[in-house]
Amino acid sequence: MHPAPSVIAFTTLSGAGFGLLFWLGLSLPDISGWVAFAVFAVAYALAAGGLMASTFHLGHPERAWKAFSQWRSSWLSREGVCAVATLLVMALYGAGLVFFDTALAALGWLGAALALATVFTTSMIYAQLRSVPRWKTPLTPVLFLALSLAGGALLAGQVSAAMALLLVAGVVQVLWWMRGDGALAASGTDMATATGLGRIGQVRAFAPPHTGGNYLLREFVFVVGRKHAAKLRLIALMLGYALPLVLLALPFGHAFAALAVFSHLAGIAVSRWLFFAEAEHVVGLYYGAR
Repeated sequence: MHPAPSVIAFTTLSGAGFGLLFWLGLSLPDISGWVAFAVFAVAYALAAGGLMASTFHLGHPERAWKAFSQWRSSWLSREGVCAVATLLVMALYGAGLVFFDTALAALGWLGAALALATVFTTSMIYAQLRSVPRWKTPLTPVLFLALSLAGGALLAGQVSAAMALLLVAGVVQVLWWMRGDGALAASGTDMATATGLGRIGQVRAFAPPHTGGNYLLREFVFVVGRKHAAKLRLIALMLGYALPLVLLALPFGHAFAALAVFSHLAGIAVSRWLFFAEAEHVVGLYYGAR
């Protein structure tokens, strides 16, 4: 799949933003006044900024609002509904902290639950797709949720929780990669099953469907070299998980904490690029790409 920068920014930033809103909904950290305003501003900049970035990948961004009408059948629509509900509920909760020094616990818990629901619906946009075997696994929502909680814990200054969640997310990430590398072969999908002609003999393409480039080749048959993928995976693990863990283990300092956050976001951005670049869409079978 073509790794669009807007979608990479969306999944990286909004995941961390909604993760931070989750921890804030649990009153972690316990803040109020202008400190709360500043932390909520960061959460909203990441969450809402990531959501806005995702619209740049649409052919007609001005029509994005129409997605809300399909919530009964579309995970994309459910994501939009959950995201707006989260932002509204947490705005009310944050207003209580900023202006009245009051934490409405029930409202915070609801906002935290909605934040996790938003991340889950985002993950299901990909995990539901049978046409991309690498994505269609329960590990996809587990990975999205683990990364959101870990990134949110980092931003919220919950050091112990962040270290534990980074370890969990790192293990899930490696398991996701290991499972994904054999997902297309394990799915049993090939030219024979795609055409339904396997019962009469071996199926092969006599000629490519198109002699030139087209939309499908640009968007769904992106190929990343195996050596490059291995290097990028190592970079993602080092920046996204290992370096933040090392920095968190050092005596606390604001500079180390900030570096851990930026390192984590950079590493997750790399892993998100691989999430799309390594995804083998079955349409590639028609072009001999797999």
